[in-house]
Amino acid sequence: MGILKADNLEIRYDRQVIFTGLDFLVQTGRITTIIGPNGCGKSTMLKALGRILKPQSGAVYLDGQDMRSLDTRDIASRLALLPQNPVAPNELKVEELIGYGRFPHRGKGPNQAAADRQAIERAMEMTNIARFRKRALGSLSGGERQKVWLAMALAQETEVLLLDEPTTYLDIVHQLDVLKIVRQLNRERQCTVVMVLHDINQAARFSHVIAAVKQGRVIACGSPQQIVTPEVLKQVFSIEARIMFDSSEGVPVCFSYDNPQSDAAACQGDE
Repeated sequence: MGILKADNLEIRYDRQVIFTGLDFLVQTGRITTIIGPNGCGKSTMLKALGRILKPQSGAVYLDGQDMRSLDTRDIASRLALLPQNPVAPNELKVEELIGYGRFPHRGKGPNQAAADRQAIERAMEMTNIARFRKRALGSLSGGERQKVWLAMALAQETEVLLLDEPTTYLDIVHQLDVLKIVRQLNRERQCTVVMVLHDINQAARFSHVIAAVKQGRVIACGSPQQIVTPEVLKQVFSIEARIMFDSSEGVPVCFSYDNPQSDAAACQGDE
C-alpha cells in the first residue's frame, strides 16, 4: 500500500525538463532511499513529493488525496520535509527551533500546549540532544546542528518524513547517529521515510526500498538485494562494482568499485 504517490509528473527548472512521465509509489511504513549521480534529479524528485516544487503536469497524492486540494497546514501536519543545508539565526536556542515543528498543530484544542511540550521532549530524547536545549545554534558542531534540525522534523509528528541528504558534511559517527535515529523512528512510530543518500552501503543498510535515478528517470526500484548489484550500479553510476553479502546486517555491501571510462579517458589524454 502506498501513502505517497507521484502520477505522471513533469517537472522543469526554467525551460529544462528534469522529469517527464514520472510515476513513483512510496510504500507505507517503509524507508525508501533515492540514490543516483549528482544532478540526476534526486532532490528535485523529493521536493516534488513534498509539494515544495509544483509540477508542470501530473499530480502527487498523499493518502489518496491530491495534494493540490490540501492547504499547507494540513500537509504539514501529515508530512515533514528536511531540506539540504537548512538555515536559522545562530542566536536561536535549540528548544525554540524544535518548537517550530509544532506549528501545524497549534490551536487545535485546550490541551495543545501540553501536547506540544511532550512532542518537543520526545524529539529531543530520541535525538539525544536534551542537554543542548538552552544552547544557541551557533555554538553547536555540524553534527549536533543536524540532530537539532532532525528533532524539529520529529516534533512535527507526521506520518511521512522526507530527508534531503541528511548526512551530508557529517563525519561517519554523526552519519550513523542520524541514520539510526531514522530507523528507530520508522520502527517505533511506523513513520514512512523517503530520503536522498549518496552512500550506497548506507542506503542498503538503512532502507527497505532503494530507488535508483539517472537522467531524470527511475532506472530501478526494489529491495537493497535487488538494487545493490554490479549490473544496476553499472547502469546507474557507470562503475564496475564488487558486491559481497554482510550476514550480520543481512544486506549487500559494495566493497570495491572502479570507473573504467575515467581510466580510458586518462589514457587517451596521455597520447
